[in-house]
Amino acid sequence: MEGISGIEIFPMISFLIFFSFFVLMLIYVIKADKKRLNVLSNLPLENNQDQDYEKAK
Repeated sequence: MEGISGIEIFPMISFLIFFSFFVLMLIYVIKADKKRLNVLSNLPLENNQDQDYEKAK
């Protein structure tokens, strides 16, 4: 790997992509509508999935 010129940039690019994704997901979770998240979290436990899905929209 040391013989390849410019290889040192790839770990930095990987880190920036990971960190950006993590920060964007954190912002999304903080700003998300809590009622909608509550409905979506209860979906696997409900019997009538179609009705709950319509509530989540």
